[in-house]
Amino acid sequence: MNVIFKAIGDQTRRSILQILKEKDLNAGEIADQFKMTKPSISHHLEVLKRADLVTSRKEGQYVIYSINTSVIDDLFRWIAELKVNIHEEKTNTRNSVLGIDNTSNPAFK
Repeated sequence: MNVIFKAIGDQTRRSILQILKEKDLNAGEIADQFKMTKPSISHHLEVLKRADLVTSRKEGQYVIYSINTSVIDDLFRWIAELKVNIHEEKTNTRNSVLGIDNTSNPAFK
């Protein structure tokens, strides 16, 4: 998961994901959206591919890039689980400090 956070930690790569959200493009079409060299865009695309946030396929002489939403879905699921777990732990800690025992209450099972 560290590779995903590294990939989305860069504004250019987040912008590339936003662009690919609209439609699949080749590297040149993506590079045209930025004021940087094509090799720099290729580097950013490679980082996104390593994180599995972007996939590529060959069409004739072009490599077409697409956003891979399944990895993003997995990331959102992980964040949601983390949030629930943190909330549950805080609630359990608070209840323990206050001496509240909800184990016999069916609403808390």
